[in-house]
Amino acid sequence: MKVFLIGSNGQVGKHIIKFLQESDKHELTAMVRSEEQARQLQASGVKSVVANLEGSVDELVEAMTGSEAVIFTAGSGGHTGPDKTLLVDLDGAVKSMEAAEKAGVNRYIMVSAYKAYDRESWKDSPIKPYMVAKHYADRILVSSKLNYTILGPGLLLNDPGTGKIAIGEDIQKTSIPREDVARTVVAALDEEKTYRKTLEIMTGDKTVEDALKSIK
Repeated sequence: MKVFLIGSNGQVGKHIIKFLQESDKHELTAMVRSEEQARQLQASGVKSVVANLEGSVDELVEAMTGSEAVIFTAGSGGHTGPDKTLLVDLDGAVKSMEAAEKAGVNRYIMVSAYKAYDRESWKDSPIKPYMVAKHYADRILVSSKLNYTILGPGLLLNDPGTGKIAIGEDIQKTSIPREDVARTVVAALDEEKTYRKTLEIMTGDKTVEDALKSIK
């Protein structure tokens, strides 16, 4: 599968690149915002393309044409204001969905946030603008024609991954290493049980593969 990754320089994105490079089932194109970033990735053997989520939909269409799946794990970052959150996490995400549909890319995986769909769970959150952006981006994705999977991890950790997760009702912990989020994203690409599903993920006791296969 030819995979187009948006958010390649993010902490989750870097893990996704590693897993896709190790995979013999997928071919990666990483989207970055600058020529310098592109050169750095190309030096490590990663095919890259320069485009910007704050640019036009047509620019994104051109960048992802020929791909078979889009992974969106981009974010404006914790040090920017609500304006950038709106432009990247919401509008940029929606542009990428529109571009995917125009480019004929059917499969789309969104890295979202735990219970972004549930306003009550984050009504007093200190990152409420981010959660609002995720909430509406996810809603637009669900209403699209794309074959989506929305993954909602909890508190993201930089700890080494365990390779084991919990999904949905099995969740007991409230955190997950970024490495395990990335591992789940890559495993979900061609796992039919994740198609058109919103899935909450945390650290658990099932391997990623077994957890995904257990989805009802």
